[in-house]
Amino acid sequence: MRPPSPDRAAAGGPWIRRAATGLLATTLLLPPLAGRTAAADTDPGTATRSTVDLLREARPSLVTLEADDRDGGNGGLGSGFVISSDGRVVTCLHVIGEGRPVTVRLADGRRLPVRSVEAWDRHDDLAVLRVDATGLTPLPLGSREPVEAGTDVVALGNPLGLEQSVVAGVVSGRRTIEEVELLQVALPIEPGNSGGPLLDRTGRVVGIVNAKSLLTRNLGFAVPVDRLHALLDRPNPVPMDRWVRLGGIDPDAWESHLGAAWRRKGGRLLVDGPGTGFGGRAYLLSRTPAPEAPYDVSVRVRLDDESGAAGLVFLGDESGRHYGFYPTGGQLRLTAFEGPDVFTWRILGTVPSEHYRPGDWNDLRVEVREDSIRCLVNGRPVFTSGDRAFRGVRAGLAKFRDTLAQFADFRVGPPVPAGSELPPGLAVALGTGPRIPLGPADLEALDAAGGVGHRALLEAARSLEQEATALRRLADEAHRRSVARRLADELAREEPDLLLAALLVALHDQPGLDPEVYRDGFEALAGELRERIPSDADPERRMEILRRFLFEENGFHGSRHEYHHPANSHLNAVLDDREGLPITLSVVVIELARRAGIPGVHGLPLPGHFLVRHAPPGRDPRLYDPFNGGRRITHSDADELGSGMAGVPVRSEFLRPATVREIVVRMVTNLQAFTRDRDGAAAALPYQDLLVAIAGEPRAEAAQRIDRARTLSGLGRPEEAARDLEWILQTAPAGIDLDPVDTLRRRLLMGSP
Repeated sequence: MRPPSPDRAAAGGPWIRRAATGLLATTLLLPPLAGRTAAADTDPGTATRSTVDLLREARPSLVTLEADDRDGGNGGLGSGFVISSDGRVVTCLHVIGEGRPVTVRLADGRRLPVRSVEAWDRHDDLAVLRVDATGLTPLPLGSREPVEAGTDVVALGNPLGLEQSVVAGVVSGRRTIEEVELLQVALPIEPGNSGGPLLDRTGRVVGIVNAKSLLTRNLGFAVPVDRLHALLDRPNPVPMDRWVRLGGIDPDAWESHLGAAWRRKGGRLLVDGPGTGFGGRAYLLSRTPAPEAPYDVSVRVRLDDESGAAGLVFLGDESGRHYGFYPTGGQLRLTAFEGPDVFTWRILGTVPSEHYRPGDWNDLRVEVREDSIRCLVNGRPVFTSGDRAFRGVRAGLAKFRDTLAQFADFRVGPPVPAGSELPPGLAVALGTGPRIPLGPADLEALDAAGGVGHRALLEAARSLEQEATALRRLADEAHRRSVARRLADELAREEPDLLLAALLVALHDQPGLDPEVYRDGFEALAGELRERIPSDADPERRMEILRRFLFEENGFHGSRHEYHHPANSHLNAVLDDREGLPITLSVVVIELARRAGIPGVHGLPLPGHFLVRHAPPGRDPRLYDPFNGGRRITHSDADELGSGMAGVPVRSEFLRPATVREIVVRMVTNLQAFTRDRDGAAAALPYQDLLVAIAGEPRAEAAQRIDRARTLSGLGRPEEAARDLEWILQTAPAGIDLDPVDTLRRRLLMGSP
């Protein structure tokens, strides 16, 4: 672990929708490192300017961002501004999107493709772009010092497509919203202002327009310019030809129709934005044809808004005709899409279902048979139809309107056999059998009982809520135990798979995660790297190619101001976001090197930091720091770094390589410490359970059980703490003094501190 870094929150991507806080993101950006250099050449001085003068001076620096959609059409407008004369432009990350072609239109009308994304940050929603141009007019950046409340400011941008618009206001204060520190500005902000500059009266950029309040027209937010300075201090460049592939759907697996923004993240498919079809319709077809009937088509789907619609399409053909089964407006619908508009659609049924779970994940399944189709939600039948209009072999996903939806576990294949049933006693305890619903007659009886009936209903509701909470807690524990057993089994193998083990750590926290999706993606990444390495390249050259491939072409980088966020310790998120801790980035390097045939690459476990050592046979070892762009460092550098963290002298050249188990234990220990610091000891307890399960040998397990016993005792659970100590006494691991363990156990059982 490293000491806490300044401030960084959830790394789950740009926060474009903030329904919970009543905000709609439209980000502000600020000038980069090159911008600071250029600013010295174009220093506007300290004289204040009128709004008219500010717009006149800044107009040559303003740009319009045009992001193409998946079908090559215009995906929308956003704002940006030039920060260096040699072609660097700042905007919001959500304006350019991930995996989207982007064009910059300069103030003189020239349209330039983006050559690379020089730096980017999901947390702050910032991006610095590079275009092929010289002689541009940059905007000067404000200082790193916080801008004061009451400062007069002017926002420039392209609201609602109205280019080079201006609005004046004042900085109201600095606010933290969803763990993101923003400038609150009293001025109207509209979509299209995102990425535009917020200038003070001297013409310096002090923020980047970021979020519009849905509560009032005259309240907006901007990213402070110091966040841009921080980003420019740690560029993470990605060439544009690679950027457009980040997060994109695999064209060998999927075929997109009618637009919308389809992408993959976290082993899931996500879709946003309206399609170009009637009613905002868009669909995505699997390139794998369906087998002959009988077969099933299934997926898990979650809608961000139940007024939207998204689900399955099946029995489709090359002309675009198919059936669709999907939730819409909280109900389930089966439709035959025979043409491009509503006049050629046949709605075969729209019904409510008590088994559909609004706002949650729902399992949709269609059973295709020779003479019928049957549609189910969460295992319960909704429709059975004998309609035989279509009998194509294409299946996939669809969305309508401006729906944001997530899909997981899409499958087309032979019918899935029924799963094993629960033992009768457990099924009764869980109440999985049908419940007898209350009807009109019951309501009459409750009404006749007066206040007693009303209180009885409320008490029954409270009881069910408590039971549901307890069952969810039990489900979480059952999942974690299952993952712990699987991880322990993997680590017990003679040659454990570090990549899989690290993904299982993430699965422990994310029940919906599919490790195999990430293993397949990682194999593809390794295959691409292997193609880059000449067969006659020596070991040092091979390692340099890997370093450039990861850190210069693919944008992997250390997380600076969101260091303690769980995503940095979850390898799936590190692969998705290309951002992580020293240890998780080291795992990426180690496993990629192994798959690319680069020998002698291991983890070097410095105190408080993690490095990679490359020691091929017969050659001197070299050290690399994945957290800092994979740069090479000397043993002296490593000694200084480790000694500073540990507080005692460290000699890195004498440290042995970390084993797979040691790496995994360190990853889990990080999660435990971060969670304890953030949410308390009780929240971190599942990680202590996992550490006990994967300790591997009695002495290590005894040490973990002693730590857990201390935690349990502090949480007021002495009997559970005593059981851990009893295990140590019965096992008697070598090197453990049992007398103090027994004394502590007796005190716990007697109620003594």
